[in-house]
Amino acid sequence: MFKNVDPFIGTEPANLPEQKGLAATWWWPKPAVGNTHPGPCYPFGMVSATPYSGAYPTGYGLYNISTEGLPERLFDKYQASGFTHFQHSGTGAIRKYYNYFRVTPMLGPLDDLDTQWELQDEKAEPGYYSTTLGSGIGCELTAGPKSVVHRYSFPAHNDARIVLDFSLGGLATEHGRTIPLSAKVESFGPGKMSGTVVFEGVPISIYAELSEPTWRQMPWYDKRLMTGGTGLEFDFIRRTTLRPFGYLFRGPTEAGRSIELRIGFSLRGVEQARTNLYTDCGSEPLCFEERKASTQAVWDTKLSKIKITTSDTDREKIFATSLYHSLIKPCSAADESPFWPQNSPFIFDFATMWDIYKTQLPLLTCVDSSMAVDIVNSLLLVSQIEGNFPIGYRLSRGFDRFNRQASALAHTLIADLFSIEIPGLDWELILAHMHMDLLRNYGEDFIEKGIAHPISHTTDITYGYYCTAKIARNLGDKKLAAELCKQANKWGRAYDATTGLLADSNFYEGGKWNYSFKLMHDMEGRIKLAGGKEKFVSMLDTFFGYGQPRVNQLGVNPSQEELARGYALNRFEGLNNEPDIEAPWAYYYAGRPDKTAEVVHSAVHNQFATGRGGLPGNDDSGGLSSWYVWASLGLFPVAGQGIFLIHPPSWETAELTVGEKTFALQTKGFNKPSKDSPVQYVESVTLNGKKLDAVSFAMKQLYEGGEIIVSLADSPTQWGHGSRPSTADCY
Repeated sequence: MFKNVDPFIGTEPANLPEQKGLAATWWWPKPAVGNTHPGPCYPFGMVSATPYSGAYPTGYGLYNISTEGLPERLFDKYQASGFTHFQHSGTGAIRKYYNYFRVTPMLGPLDDLDTQWELQDEKAEPGYYSTTLGSGIGCELTAGPKSVVHRYSFPAHNDARIVLDFSLGGLATEHGRTIPLSAKVESFGPGKMSGTVVFEGVPISIYAELSEPTWRQMPWYDKRLMTGGTGLEFDFIRRTTLRPFGYLFRGPTEAGRSIELRIGFSLRGVEQARTNLYTDCGSEPLCFEERKASTQAVWDTKLSKIKITTSDTDREKIFATSLYHSLIKPCSAADESPFWPQNSPFIFDFATMWDIYKTQLPLLTCVDSSMAVDIVNSLLLVSQIEGNFPIGYRLSRGFDRFNRQASALAHTLIADLFSIEIPGLDWELILAHMHMDLLRNYGEDFIEKGIAHPISHTTDITYGYYCTAKIARNLGDKKLAAELCKQANKWGRAYDATTGLLADSNFYEGGKWNYSFKLMHDMEGRIKLAGGKEKFVSMLDTFFGYGQPRVNQLGVNPSQEELARGYALNRFEGLNNEPDIEAPWAYYYAGRPDKTAEVVHSAVHNQFATGRGGLPGNDDSGGLSSWYVWASLGLFPVAGQGIFLIHPPSWETAELTVGEKTFALQTKGFNKPSKDSPVQYVESVTLNGKKLDAVSFAMKQLYEGGEIIVSLADSPTQWGHGSRPSTADCY
């Protein structure tokens, strides 16, 4: 799996084969670009690195900011003024975009620091990136959990330079820059330096060592060397007073000889940054190959948790890269919280849970359950200190939690972990915070009025009450469970019985149709409210474009009229956005899994491809990629309910390693699928040797290991027509 990953997938606007079938009727409101970057990172690592052009949103690439339609180009070619650290993965409009501590190898004076050199012969694989700058300098990067190692191959030169810019942050787009609030830079000895910069209220420290201790070193300010100086310190910085500043190493080079710069990072000071570097790399001056090999070994282990059987090398690459993108975020920085003093898990870059809670968090739980435990314990500490579970959490101080997107999303992850009986969590304490969280923010409106707007928050909050009630009941607090169920059962207030859809409201990145097919805890009641099974299926058919003509997608700078026409379609957004990514499985609750098979087949085989333009929309911290992993495996998690729905897989066989157990997925009657092939349908299922009459099974069974065999047919069957996933209405 490791060698099949292509980190360049998703770095350019979608370049997919012509959409066919149902997929041709879906409308994409958001930019059809993955917003990924190819730089190295460690699985869930604290820090990443990438070539820096200043483009939106990762600092890498060619494009300007865009929230609708195709992005405009900022640059005509791939270029960089150096290499920055800390990036988001696949996200869109999150306002600030990191890209701190630029490192630039160069041969000229500091006046050339912002030169954009062409990137030539780019290569990338998990944990490694390389390129040659137009200046002729060969550049390689690798990363550990809390470190990055740079390796540069200069041509022969009597005054080569490696320049660290502490003043740069954010992007080269309008309003995209991040201004440091204060900073300190100083020498730590020959070939060694350190510094701390406060960005957005967060102190980020580095400790750096050069493999050439005989090189001269000095601070610089306003692109002028401070010969004889040992450091710089700024108690405060304003946008109007900011001048570029940093540190520089300089010396002679020989052609063919490499120089390494090792950097450790910490959110708790220089000494801890130094400790982190030595923990990641040891104390030797050269460590690039060792660090690269160690990181790639970890990636190989993580990516081997799911194995597929296929002769289609392109599809294998898409799957491997999707799994890779699913394991980059959020960032784990144990014992690094700048916000509380105790040593504990510290997880950041939930950007945001709205994007990942339905698909990526369940996948992460399977592949790395200890990370899932750390996430919940970190969120619990945030709740204890700040008063609520965040919806998004990034490397910044202040109220920046994306609350308008959704409510009570941590509850779904917690409920799933409870259902699989995962150890390492204080359930009594967690229950108290789950309950209190439901009374905050939009939850206050819900308690006072019995409804919250945007109306999608009402469905989120009532679902959060259901998740919390399930835990309360199993912990023996029946009185609390009854109170919670009373609130959970108010979900119907969000819907308009005359239309069967959500009531009129404002919606975040979508409309009422996109949010109306959420997999609720009482789908039997939901379908009854819509007018019954036939009416519900008819609504879904309309939503998924059955019998509808091909649509036109947005171009660059779409007009308001184009946007209005698109939204008026009330159509599935495909995999271009998150509000409706679970909607294909709503058919199951009306007894029509054959329809789900058709929709999922169209999405899997039309909307993902190889190459830089291989994604149909923002990858959003792995939310999109993890959808592909589940959909192609033939399983879909119903987040918060502790079950998987079964549908036709895209692989003849697959194997998941979950903890110490193995869960195998086998097929009978499998035909290799593609966008041009007919859909296959489930005919029957056996689980651990016994016929499974249900269309779902408990997540816990996956963790216990075993085997599922899915028999497939080439035409629709009656499988699932008389069975429904168990509804989980409160009682």
